[in-house]
Amino acid sequence: MNYLMKNYKPIDISFEYGKGCYLYTNKKEKYLDALSGIGVCCIGHAHNEVTKIINKQSKKLIHVSNLFNIQNQENLANKLCKISKMNSAFFCNSGSEANEAAIKLARLHANNKNLKNSKIIIFDKSWHGRTIATLSATGNSSVQKGFKPLLGGFVKCKLNDIVTFKKLIEKNNVSAVMLETIQGEGGIRLANKKFLKDVRSITQKNDVLLIVDEVQTGMGRTGKWFSYQHANINPDIVTCAKGLGNGVPIGACLGNKKASNLFKPGSHGSTFGGNPLVCAVSSKVIDVIDKKNLCKQSEVMGDYLMSKIKNKIQDLSIFKEIRGKGLMIGIEINKKNTNIVEDCIKKNLILNLTSGNVIRLLPPLILKKNEADYISKVLYQILKEYSNEK
Repeated sequence: MNYLMKNYKPIDISFEYGKGCYLYTNKKEKYLDALSGIGVCCIGHAHNEVTKIINKQSKKLIHVSNLFNIQNQENLANKLCKISKMNSAFFCNSGSEANEAAIKLARLHANNKNLKNSKIIIFDKSWHGRTIATLSATGNSSVQKGFKPLLGGFVKCKLNDIVTFKKLIEKNNVSAVMLETIQGEGGIRLANKKFLKDVRSITQKNDVLLIVDEVQTGMGRTGKWFSYQHANINPDIVTCAKGLGNGVPIGACLGNKKASNLFKPGSHGSTFGGNPLVCAVSSKVIDVIDKKNLCKQSEVMGDYLMSKIKNKIQDLSIFKEIRGKGLMIGIEINKKNTNIVEDCIKKNLILNLTSGNVIRLLPPLILKKNEADYISKVLYQILKEYSNEK
């Protein structure tokens, strides 16, 4: 009897261990992980330096709570603020919690301004989490089904539609804007640079907080530490998680000087957030990315992989578009309800589908050319079969 709740529908494979870009079953079957735990294991599985720091820190101290100063937390905050150009950090356990903190900061900002019936602008096809607040902020009605009534205070805009965005700013008491520069669950849809620059300019002029959700795009995934840096903008709030811990559960909500002054002692907290263990690991992850120049590698390998895939599959009838940045890649096909994920697993390649018909690739940043070649080869083989179907 299975005592797990039925909120997941897992594939019938169990992995025993991993190394680098690969996962292994107890039968020693080897799979190339082109998803890295949904963008989490950014420097690969069982990384030696991460393993060492987990072992070392676990022998010293795992948890003390935020009733006391935690030096590892302060060290990590310093590193994150330097690479993001933010002023402070709040630590939690997931991307949903980081976004929850950002929403609370937006509410505090609105109340400080005495805004009545304040709104947060969100975007169609966005994804910000599964808590009630972050689910309410998610622009995907299918995942909200069955959970109403949702939290109010959100108005939706189409991504890259600056005309509608301006109208929403004019017609509502807007306290914040919450966006992903690349919509991960929404199908790897990119906000264009001009749109991001215009949004930043408008929010600054109207004293509206700009929240950028970097949960999936952060930590070198797109070729820079954070994807908003491609547009040369500085948000008020940045949220991150996933690759931040390479597998240990950690999230962070980063704020600039304005946002940093909104939380007061007692206004927000987390029992497990920022404990010595996860902060030690996350600091090491940042060190490895920096030392190995993995932001640049993500950019170079991402360009290589996208080019390789496009050259192979662009003439197939099933192919519609390939898009992405760095090692965050989406391949849109013109068929839904396919078995592409299962077909790829049969060829020992792990990936997934998002938005029903977008093949999502989020391989570790340590991906090598021969591994990228294998990904493109398998995708061509699978998609060719679907293209030949009548």
